[in-house]
Amino acid sequence: MNDALPLHFNQSAPKFDKAVASAKLAGMAKDSAAFRYADLFAGIGGFHAMLDHAGGRCVYVSEIDREARQTYLRNWVEPLPESRRPVINTDITMATPDDGPVDVPAFDVLAAGFPCQPFSKSGRQRGMDEARGTLFWNIARILEDRTPAVVLLENVRNIAGPRHTHEWDVIIQTLREIGYRVSSTPSVFSPHFLPPSLGGTPQVRDRVFILGTYVGRERALSETDVSPTVVRAPVEGWNVHDWNAEWILDDDSSIEDLSRYQLTADETTWVEVWDDLVQRMWSARGVRLPGFPLWADSWIPERGLDPFMLEALPRWKSQILIKNARFYDEHRDVIRDWKRANPTFATFPESRRKLEWQAQDTGSLWGTVMHFRPSGIRAKAPTYLPALVAITQTSVIGSRRRRLTPHEAARLQGFSRTLSFTGQRDSASYKQVGNGVAVGAAWHVFRTHVERDASDLPRRLVRAVLNAPLNPTGDALANEAMAHEAKSAAVTQTVAS
Repeated sequence: MNDALPLHFNQSAPKFDKAVASAKLAGMAKDSAAFRYADLFAGIGGFHAMLDHAGGRCVYVSEIDREARQTYLRNWVEPLPESRRPVINTDITMATPDDGPVDVPAFDVLAAGFPCQPFSKSGRQRGMDEARGTLFWNIARILEDRTPAVVLLENVRNIAGPRHTHEWDVIIQTLREIGYRVSSTPSVFSPHFLPPSLGGTPQVRDRVFILGTYVGRERALSETDVSPTVVRAPVEGWNVHDWNAEWILDDDSSIEDLSRYQLTADETTWVEVWDDLVQRMWSARGVRLPGFPLWADSWIPERGLDPFMLEALPRWKSQILIKNARFYDEHRDVIRDWKRANPTFATFPESRRKLEWQAQDTGSLWGTVMHFRPSGIRAKAPTYLPALVAITQTSVIGSRRRRLTPHEAARLQGFSRTLSFTGQRDSASYKQVGNGVAVGAAWHVFRTHVERDASDLPRRLVRAVLNAPLNPTGDALANEAMAHEAKSAAVTQTVAS
């Protein structure tokens, strides 16, 4: 990096010394925990689950959302004796003043799934000054004052995308100025790349992880040729198509008030009518539905399309209209008979007269995982599920004719079956899970980082992390998942030999 850049940190601070770090941990020896950690923007405790799994002790929690904080407290704090409970903060900005020390106890690992607030591009300064006014600045202030051994940040993939190059550079430069050795290349990872035995779950959830080891400012600014901690690829030969959504589901008989999650009469009718088209296409043509969005209201002969209208539309939309017209021309007899057999289709809401088939050769719409979206009904194969989101677009399991429950959604994030949402609105629970951190993915990148940087980290921390069981998600998946993985591995080994 350019040493002529403005400096925002105390250059006279002592250089990193592993002996000092080890002494700091030794001073915490009265704790039975192997290391201490701070959990910022903590949500419902995804980082907590995997750091506790490694033998860590949480000493500081910050979460501004009241209902998420209540979930966190109920599951992670209230079961602890008073002497072991962490400091609870409700607004991190109050603990990170501009002109004074941060109000956070000493710790060894900082974990934060921080909100991606935009960084200002108006100024010429980079690093800490430009991070001011964003919540990343509050993280940086804590790192500057406490210099924990490891920092682990998580964010949406887009933070490292082409539209946010400037923001990404500010984050990386700021961390290096504080003294953290970090890679300029993001570590992007998803829990569905991990096999069940390593904490994987059937959810496609690409997230960017930023991992840094404290080595002091001088080394951090010179040791910039650092590879990303992980690559975006399956681990240990795991076949992502082996996932089965059923592995995170409860038996319907065990779900309290099951009717809350079952499809309504109208929703059932929408699916049954569209599934009739699926069956007719298989029977009459021997083919599945095409993968582009089907807009039934646009099923007219291609010759009926107005070329001037198509020219005026965005290219993506004109292409969909052309594809739908060609689909109609090729299968108009099947479509005509289907519409005659299902006259109620014309009364469906506009968004339910649209279908996006992404389920490959699945034989029935009832065999897919569905989402009722404003843009239409989307159907996917029942292997891995799309990323949970904070807004309510809960996956519908076709074979169960119902939505995921909040507890099942939590297990998709790698939480134990003991996680409790007791007394909370389902909408709040879904939101919290959608905003959460995937436990298995976070553990994989953290453990990989600690293993790689072991020589620059306190021994007690390294020993605790590397000696912890490889699977941090416990009973999140059904036993069938492990059995399937073992069987697949045995088959692979037999073929290889």
